[in-house]
Amino acid sequence: MKTVNVTIDGQQLSVPEGTTILEAARSIGIDIPTLCYHPALPPSGGCRLCVVEVEGARNPLPSCTTPVSEGMVVHTQTPLVEGIRRFALEMILSNHPLDCMKCEAAGACELQDLAYKLGARERAYPGRQPEFTLEDDNPFIAVDLTKCVRCRRCVRACEYINGVEAVGVFERGFETHIAFGPNGTMLESPCEFCGMCVNVCPTAALWPRQAIGQGRIWELEKVRTTCTYCGVGCQIELNVDRKRNRVVYTTPAWDGPANHGGTCVKGKFGNDFVNHPDRLTKPLVRRWLLEPDGTKPKDGQAAEGNDFVEVDWDTALNIVAERTMAIRRESGGDALACLASAKCTNEENYLIQKLVRQIWGTHNVDHCARL
Repeated sequence: MKTVNVTIDGQQLSVPEGTTILEAARSIGIDIPTLCYHPALPPSGGCRLCVVEVEGARNPLPSCTTPVSEGMVVHTQTPLVEGIRRFALEMILSNHPLDCMKCEAAGACELQDLAYKLGARERAYPGRQPEFTLEDDNPFIAVDLTKCVRCRRCVRACEYINGVEAVGVFERGFETHIAFGPNGTMLESPCEFCGMCVNVCPTAALWPRQAIGQGRIWELEKVRTTCTYCGVGCQIELNVDRKRNRVVYTTPAWDGPANHGGTCVKGKFGNDFVNHPDRLTKPLVRRWLLEPDGTKPKDGQAAEGNDFVEVDWDTALNIVAERTMAIRRESGGDALACLASAKCTNEENYLIQKLVRQIWGTHNVDHCARL
């Protein structure tokens, strides 16, 4: 691939042709502020917070949409670009609520971070505060359009990543707002509730309902894991409240090789079962299986022998292995059967059928996805 030579803030580097100024700068650790940009989405150059000066150019250029060229000299921290960035941010804040103290996204809000970085301490240009009365009663996503910065990340994510196009931009000027379907709610649109719009939203305009009031971002620990709902192997991060030992909500892993940040509605919003009081956390076996003779009580005998008791995994697995092999010895492999699960990984299901066919000696194996 052809490379081009460019100088950014005095540092010389070679990058592949077609690389944007923003990508080139970040590759050498130079931070350029952005708001509408997201690495998983096509750039739009709408927020103008990423402008830089390029020697020979008449005006500052948006670094997220401008490709580098041979011999280009870029300056990212001049007084001119810093003034433009601060002005652009202050215009965004002109009709944005300044209620960070009670906002769910405090500490995880990109707008808040930019205001701190660029020195925006108050509303320099007070504007008319639009009042949006959209009542979206969907069970998964809380919608607060007063906190929307019109970055259109959600629109692009729904269009380019999911291909659903359930999110759009309506009206103009101060009345510009994000809505769903034909300018309505999520329930009225073709939304599949994958949560991608929530994943890319830089503020609390779109926020998971299950996370509201459940703790600040700095109080939660991210735990990387694999989604349990199917065998695709999507990588997700569980946001865990260690003090209460609860999973608060789920965020996707953008570097997941199987999903690249995408999830289905179950993977994004269906992990609250982990906190359910009826969830089994240890194996249960019948009490009579733990007796020395391992004999099942006959009808009319003490009922407590059939009670379930908690055991460790080694004990439970040993009981299963011993009894299945005993049945095979007494009645042959065809006396056994196995039903695999779609919630296991493909590799686990492969091992299941190998166990049934090679160890048990039968082809009595099926999968719940076929039922």
